[in-house]
Amino acid sequence: MIFFPTKYPEGFWQPAQRGIAVQDCFFTTSDGVKLHGWYAPYEGAQHTLLWCHGNAGNISHRLDQLKMLHERVRVNIFILSYRGYGRSDGSPDEDGLYQDARAAYDYLVAEKQVNAKQLVLYGQSLGGAVVVDLAVARPCAGLIIESSFSSAKDVAKSLFSFLPVHYFIGVRFDSATKIKQVHVPVLIIHGTHDEVIPYELGRKLFDAANEPKEFYSMPGATHNDPFLVGGEAYYSKIRQFIEQLPSS
Repeated sequence: MIFFPTKYPEGFWQPAQRGIAVQDCFFTTSDGVKLHGWYAPYEGAQHTLLWCHGNAGNISHRLDQLKMLHERVRVNIFILSYRGYGRSDGSPDEDGLYQDARAAYDYLVAEKQVNAKQLVLYGQSLGGAVVVDLAVARPCAGLIIESSFSSAKDVAKSLFSFLPVHYFIGVRFDSATKIKQVHVPVLIIHGTHDEVIPYELGRKLFDAANEPKEFYSMPGATHNDPFLVGGEAYYSKIRQFIEQLPSS
């Protein structure tokens, strides 16, 4: 009920045909799982975005958004493929995803020479919980969370209000508790018509976060389409948030 990975070769694996050049990156987690990701450098960029996606598909299904973020926000972007997704080995579980994000972070710092003070963590949906955990474990410049939630238990209560599944759910993804330990600027984005993660759970996560923080409400946006329906205002908000972060 949690993870819906799509394995390679399913997907679209020729990003150059979509007008964006990426570097294939392979690295290994602390528990020995070989992972894959795409790195898209932007000439002259001060910041690098480490992107943890949602629970379904693989990174190739985010190509259109990757291209739009790259062009309009003007940052280096590294998108991580979790274990069991795309070209990465293994199979997903909660602790494994946390290890995957830490391995991606360490790869960027060691291999791409990214300064932690210039690294922005970006998580969508389930990936929001992953980057909150990462922000507790590693230093970063800022945190962007989109279409995400306060905890897995809260999501279960919302989706299955007629059944007590929250008592038996085997994952925690307790972002609301963890984010209290994060002391960098936070931007939380949520569509008012999100049909998967209730808007109220995005607000609950925001309420738990420390200042400085900002909540960007997107009228009419659903779970997966903020990057499409938000228009230039959406990209401007992300760009402005990042540009206001210290870069050294």
